[in-house]
Amino acid sequence: MSVSTISPRQLNELRQRGGQIELIDVRTPVEFREIHVAFARNVPLDSLNPQTVQAARGERAAEPLYVICRSGSRGKQACDKLIAAGIANVINIEGGTLACVEAGLDVVKGKKAMSLERQVRIAAGLLVLTGAALGYFYDPRWIGLSAFVGAGLFFAGVTDTCGMGMILARMPWNQVAKDETNSVCSKA
Repeated sequence: MSVSTISPRQLNELRQRGGQIELIDVRTPVEFREIHVAFARNVPLDSLNPQTVQAARGERAAEPLYVICRSGSRGKQACDKLIAAGIANVINIEGGTLACVEAGLDVVKGKKAMSLERQVRIAAGLLVLTGAALGYFYDPRWIGLSAFVGAGLFFAGVTDTCGMGMILARMPWNQVAKDETNSVCSKA
């Protein structure tokens, strides 16, 4: 089953007509804290449990569940996971939070953070550079590190899943203290 999508403009029109919209943002808590659609709640992809999400929906379980991330890719992954668990009527927001900002949806802005995609580029680049330098100056076998990272990037591109991103999402600098999460969510 393919994932249904909706544009940020269509989402905004639904919201302005008074429709009750349940929107989950699957980015890391730090990314969510930086900027998020005002009526979204944070359910990070790395800890997304479809049964918990469905149970929290209560009597609204049959209504559409909208999913958003930064640009759409993680949102699609979350939708796939929710659909595979039997949750129907899941809709991904095209273009993610970036597109919602462009479309003029109400957003909550907080403390600036580095995006997960940027962290992956930095980590991958550093690992490739390290492998190449160690291979040149120390032992040629270190070039295998660069090859391993390259293979991982190729796999991420083909499958649209990033193992390094999943690992980085769990790092302490991508987490938010529980009391800080509550104060951010109360603004939404």
